[in-house]
Amino acid sequence: LPTGHEAVPLTLSIETQFCVGREGWSGEPTRRQRRGIAGDGMDVPWLLVAHGSVTALVVVSFLCGQWPIFEGTFVQSINHFLTSGAYRHFLRLVQAACGTGARDLVLGVEQYCCDRPNPILQVLYVAIIGGTYFIIVQSSFKYIPGYYVSVLHRYLSIVVVSIGAILFVLTSFSDPGTVTSENVSQYVSAYPFDNIIYVEKECSTCRITRPARAKHCRICNRCVARFDHHCGWMNNCIGEKNTRYFVAFLFWHFLLCLYGAIILGFIVAGELKDKKVVYILTGYYSVRSKSSHSCLTGMSSHATFNTNHMWKSV
Repeated sequence: LPTGHEAVPLTLSIETQFCVGREGWSGEPTRRQRRGIAGDGMDVPWLLVAHGSVTALVVVSFLCGQWPIFEGTFVQSINHFLTSGAYRHFLRLVQAACGTGARDLVLGVEQYCCDRPNPILQVLYVAIIGGTYFIIVQSSFKYIPGYYVSVLHRYLSIVVVSIGAILFVLTSFSDPGTVTSENVSQYVSAYPFDNIIYVEKECSTCRITRPARAKHCRICNRCVARFDHHCGWMNNCIGEKNTRYFVAFLFWHFLLCLYGAIILGFIVAGELKDKKVVYILTGYYSVRSKSSHSCLTGMSSHATFNTNHMWKSV
């Protein structure tokens, strides 16, 4: 290095090595380095653009494909394929390959999963929550306590997840407001018919008067007061008596995801601070002298370029 510059040992990447070479300052990267920088900068963005475009197309087609504005377009065709066409082709393939018995078996599994009470999604929820928490404990708890994160969050996370599990149990196993011949009169008096939207009708399955705002759930095979929907994740109907638990469950899991994202962000920020990554990217330790402002300016610009690519890759 020229006289007056203080060099501090640092392992630099290919992108930053062109600033300080073995024989002194070199303002231009080599041909090999230019190829490496260009390759790293082009591959990931195009992959992300392709991924984002396909994802957006699938989501828009799935949610909006039946809108009149998309009638006769490829968006409607994609919607038809995703919602029914792909499954019908799958059934034909199973029948052609394995016979009618295999096709009937697939239809039986479909009926059990979609038209009968079953704990499949409940087990999946427990696996998702338990697996995610286990991964976080194994990968992130070693950074707690950290620069921005207190050791308190090791124990607070258990409380937060436990509250979500309690709300899940309450929603899953509480009575949603089942209407029976014994309590139908109470529900009829509580929710009178207005003879406009709600008129007096008899449930053809339960053989009882169906109160206003009640509905017969074909999956659970019962009438439910103030029926909202049948939730597969809870394996239960959502009605008059457990709607509050269900809404609390949704809101709490929103807070749970927000809390987890914030804490993970603070962990990453603490590691960047502790390892002085920002200083390294801006060339703080590479060259220190009064005449090195031009070098630092160039490296700062290059660090901004790299940071922009890293941000797009997230």
